[in-house]
Amino acid sequence: MDVPRRARDAARSVLRRFDLDVVRYSPEAFLPLRRLAILRQQHVGVVLDVGANAGQYAEKLRSDGWSGRIVSFEPLTRAYADLERLAAKDPSWDTHRMALGAIDGQTDIHVAGNSYSSSLLPMLEQHVKSAPESVYVATESVRLSRLDTLAPDLMHEGESAFLKLDVQGFEREVLDGAAETLARVRAIEIELSLVPLYEGAPLYDAMIGWLRDTGFEIVSLGRGFSDQETGQILQMDGIFVRLDA
Repeated sequence: MDVPRRARDAARSVLRRFDLDVVRYSPEAFLPLRRLAILRQQHVGVVLDVGANAGQYAEKLRSDGWSGRIVSFEPLTRAYADLERLAAKDPSWDTHRMALGAIDGQTDIHVAGNSYSSSLLPMLEQHVKSAPESVYVATESVRLSRLDTLAPDLMHEGESAFLKLDVQGFEREVLDGAAETLARVRAIEIELSLVPLYEGAPLYDAMIGWLRDTGFEIVSLGRGFSDQETGQILQMDGIFVRLDA
């Protein structure tokens, strides 16, 4: 056995005593690295961060090395206040307090106890059972807009976008309101539900089929929301790239 391999195996043996492990740091093994590679390969000019919550996703993009424009959307009052404070330090990061969907208007959003599970859709029993802290505790009236309505003022001429959706079951409505904008989207990152979590929300197979029919092919998967007790995977994070890319 060569020396580097012996050293690696010895390190892994020690780390496993602390429930840790060592794996190769590569875009194939880590979704954040795969995402960053796609952003660069597709010459993306702006990331549309839909369902930004308090800015966790955009902040991770920055720490991973993305320096391009970010436009974040978040409807919840408290989460948006945190998002706005964070983005104020970054001249290439804009924020908008609103939800995105298939129509323009006003709607009510269910506020979850953990904030980031909040949705415009009713939450199903499986979700509450798997994450009790996600139970709804309030509702808020929020502005609702189509991405197609906003895009002309958000995107620069000739600019390509990366569309990230973290909208807790409302993905199809957002995409239905972005039919024209999708022509300028090079990649989409979306949550794929393996079991029903929100009333009326499409499951992973329907979303994968719809995106393929719309011109996007899945290129990366990452583990998402899991049951806290059983470890069952309930959602995956998928990245899709245009077939003609």
